[in-house]
Amino acid sequence: MPRPNIVFIMADDLGYADVGCYGRAEFATPHIDRIATRGVRLTQGYANSAVCSATRLALITGRYQYRLPLGLEEPLAGKTDVGLPPEHPTLPSLLQRAGYRTALVGKWHLGVPPRFGPLNSGYQHFYGMYSGAADYYSHHNTRGGHDLWEGSEPVHHDGYLTDLLGDRAVATIEQFAGSGTPFLLSLHFNAPHWPWEAPGDRAESERLRGSALRHYDGGTQQTYYRMIQAMDQQIGRVLQALDRHGLAADTIVIFTSDNGGERFSDTWPFTGIKTELLEGGLRVPTLVCWPARIPAGQVSDQVTITMDWFAALLDAACVDPADDYPPDGISLLPILTRTDAPIPRKLFWRYKTNAQRALRDGDYKYLKIRENSFLFNVVADPRERANLWRREPDVAERLVRDWHAWSATMLPESPDSFGETYTAAQLADHIGLA
Repeated sequence: MPRPNIVFIMADDLGYADVGCYGRAEFATPHIDRIATRGVRLTQGYANSAVCSATRLALITGRYQYRLPLGLEEPLAGKTDVGLPPEHPTLPSLLQRAGYRTALVGKWHLGVPPRFGPLNSGYQHFYGMYSGAADYYSHHNTRGGHDLWEGSEPVHHDGYLTDLLGDRAVATIEQFAGSGTPFLLSLHFNAPHWPWEAPGDRAESERLRGSALRHYDGGTQQTYYRMIQAMDQQIGRVLQALDRHGLAADTIVIFTSDNGGERFSDTWPFTGIKTELLEGGLRVPTLVCWPARIPAGQVSDQVTITMDWFAALLDAACVDPADDYPPDGISLLPILTRTDAPIPRKLFWRYKTNAQRALRDGDYKYLKIRENSFLFNVVADPRERANLWRREPDVAERLVRDWHAWSATMLPESPDSFGETYTAAQLADHIGLA
């Protein structure tokens, strides 16, 4: 059987219910929903972190991000001496060695050149941004520097960034289609991450010129909706390109987000947003289709996490991970292709800001925020309202013990690492957070 092509689509700060097939009623996302129709919609998909660079590190390495100094940055912000070590095996480097062609279109956010970068870590082609955020029209980052690149060279292309990334993704498929060689295309949009600029919002881009882009006085629900719709339209063009070249049946397409939603997002039925280990900061839309192998139209309650895709995609390509870097995630391919019953998972998180800790074990979740500890059944109580800490002390004690045993195997938290958060002065619903 031929090795599949892979198109991995990652949105940025997209809420769990921000697309149609997860509940959005205010606008349509027909092309994202088409991935669900063709394959599987996972209802219990988690991000490895509540912020972007840490999750992206887990995806590309298949391991808990806390194993590397880069993963202690939540997210990476301004440091030039921290990044993904080029010698570390990655999903694109392992696939490339096995004969795959590899390309990243969009956001990198795992360290800046010359020491770090996608071309140093397994991608043969790169078009996109190195940093965590870029203006959709000026293509400047939060420090005011130009941040649109072709390989290692800056490029100045006029246009709305989501559209430019879609253009390049389609062109990459066109280039790869005739080679007869399998390919990995990582399409990592910056949408719907701030700044809140939809198609046609050049005036807002000009207003923000020279600023750090994080405009707490900007954005509306309608702007946010239009940003997601613009991304959906480009995803539709990518799917059409696969269809046009007869590649759809043997291409794995995955759609997810790097973390939970931000201030304009819909995280229903959960509480919490990006930077928080509540379900709303971690639960993300997770869709996968592979028409040749995965039955269409499924809905799965299987618990999964971002780093599982590393193992699953290597499994699909019949590629072994590096012996010295065993994955922490697991391949869910047997479950997805055979529609087997879900298997139990035990997943761990840390987030330095507000001393957050979390562990999902079966239906239970241990959560600690500052000095407050909680035990929730997140299947029966997805909004995390009924604290079972005193009601089920044996379970609480076991999960705390398991979390500490796991944390001891990771790098310790660093007092020098960055930790993003929101304060009461920035978001009115964050009362009491200084």
